[in-house]
Amino acid sequence: MVRTQISLSEQEYDAAKREAARLGISLAELLRRSLRPLLPVDESKPWMAYAGFVESGDPKASRRIDDVVYGHKD
Repeated sequence: MVRTQISLSEQEYDAAKREAARLGISLAELLRRSLRPLLPVDESKPWMAYAGFVESGDPKASRRIDDVVYGHKD
């Protein structure tokens, strides 16, 4: 993962945080999901077009995405 920084207005930030909370995901995951439809699919990995459409069976899985991606924080 590459870390990056963006600037949002206070209203955009607050609205994004509320939406992430409503979905049960982190702000980072909300922003990643927002970008994916805008980015071209890597033709060498056509299955990536379906990334995020698989269900784990865990209804709270989306709340733990950062733990899955970055590892558990102590």
